[in-house]
Amino acid sequence: MKMLHRRLLAEFLGTCGIVLVVVGSGIMAERLSQDVGVQLLANTIATTGGLLLFIYLFSSISGAQFNPVVTATEFFDKRINAGDAVQYVVAQVAGACAGAMIANIMFSLDVVNLSTKVRSGVPQYVGEVVATAVLILLIQGCIRTNRTAAIPYLVPAWITAAYWCTSSTSFANPAVSVGRSLSNTFAGIRPGSVPMFVVAQCIGAVVGMLLARGVFIDESKASQ
Repeated sequence: MKMLHRRLLAEFLGTCGIVLVVVGSGIMAERLSQDVGVQLLANTIATTGGLLLFIYLFSSISGAQFNPVVTATEFFDKRINAGDAVQYVVAQVAGACAGAMIANIMFSLDVVNLSTKVRSGVPQYVGEVVATAVLILLIQGCIRTNRTAAIPYLVPAWITAAYWCTSSTSFANPAVSVGRSLSNTFAGIRPGSVPMFVVAQCIGAVVGMLLARGVFIDESKASQ
């Protein structure tokens, strides 16, 4: 097993990098175009690239979870112990906050620039449930069928699709939701909107995990 401090650093850096890409590309897109569709497209392309890069880079160190609900499902499947899981989540949230703050600094904004963008309502919450459920389903499906090498490609593929097919534009990650609340820009979310997004993401994670257990036999454990 890799040394814990290396795994935690990988989780911090990966989550930091992803949020930096999401927030930074959102700021750049907002400054280059007034067309919201163009802004979302630019944000999507950059996010896809960032996810692919950081998941591939750190997957051999920490599993590249970068997401508290992913870590929670790994805990419930007994692939990570409780102590490590808690430390993973702390590293992920800290990394997400750092990523947003670095993006703010790069674009001459206040280091902490709390978002005023309201994201609320049942349609957006349902969007987060769907986005997170499919994310967990595909990750768990790949793990259970010994196809983990596909995860660095399938996760960005789903997030790319979910940016455009869900009403919430697919946050699907409590740590990222917290981080994005620190930037009052295109990719931001008002801090007051974060709790319900996290609730929806947790519900989605449970749905995705139950679906994965119903569909896939856990070959990864059967072969041990």
